[in-house]
Amino acid sequence: MEVIVENITKSYGFQKAVDNISFRVSQGEIVGFLGPNGAGKTTTMKIITCYMPPNGGDVRIGGTSVLENPEEVKKHIGYLPESNPLYKDMPVIDYLKFVAEIQGVPSARIPERIMEMVKICGLKNEKYKKINELSKGYQQRVGLAQALIHDPEVLILDEPTSGLDPNQIVEIRELIRRIGREKTVIMCSHILAEVEATCDRILIISKGQLVADGTANTLRRQAQDKEIVRVTIEDGDPNEIYRHLQNLDAVEMVDLMPASTMAYEVQSGPGVNARKAIFRLCVEKGWTLTEMTPIERKLEEVFRDLTITPEPNRKS
Repeated sequence: MEVIVENITKSYGFQKAVDNISFRVSQGEIVGFLGPNGAGKTTTMKIITCYMPPNGGDVRIGGTSVLENPEEVKKHIGYLPESNPLYKDMPVIDYLKFVAEIQGVPSARIPERIMEMVKICGLKNEKYKKINELSKGYQQRVGLAQALIHDPEVLILDEPTSGLDPNQIVEIRELIRRIGREKTVIMCSHILAEVEATCDRILIISKGQLVADGTANTLRRQAQDKEIVRVTIEDGDPNEIYRHLQNLDAVEMVDLMPASTMAYEVQSGPGVNARKAIFRLCVEKGWTLTEMTPIERKLEEVFRDLTITPEPNRKS
């Protein structure tokens, strides 16, 4: 079931939490929704899940508007909020029965749906335990089970791996990928490596506006206007090499690589390739160039470039 977000805006007083955002997510697609704290991620998720209306724009779930028919939309959405509000004094199986009844699952189908969720979410050995007796990882599994109990076509996950250990993160990631083969999944997270490993596509929001939309590789390529290469140069004085590299017109920045006196990280200026200039410099100076390898930008660097506003220069 397709999710279409159309020019949604949400304001709190004079502050716009969400500012004219539009995007689409198709069935069978897992999309990561990234942004710094206060960027508008959770507000967007709450609008999609009908927890609050937008001030402008609309969201359509399978063609149904959240403004015109929110109750119908809710039937097709499973939501795991960041806080994961569970009734922790209840045994897992009783809690899932309770949620299934609230979600309108037909009585005859509830036992079947509970057993299916227990199997899918790996709760077989935990189903009779009280939720407060479970580890954080298993409580997240219960949260996923409650979001899926009514078999929604769309799944919204807000920080689903928050507070989990590395093994639990891998287990939840694999579970989300299995679920995502059949459903539309939107996942908010602060863990960039997690989003890259789990999601087919990434949306980045900053100050209420959508600033990027694409795969991790696409976003890295789009941000590669300043080429970075690792250069190793021998047979020369390291300080002299550093100074001459910095003086090249095509070079914007030079860093000495950690624990090395011969390797440098060289960043070109916008839209400029410095590799030919580096090669010519080495020939001119009689230095031996043993390595010149392009460095692919990390997703963390792309994220910072898109979401951090440089501080204005201040006069002393």
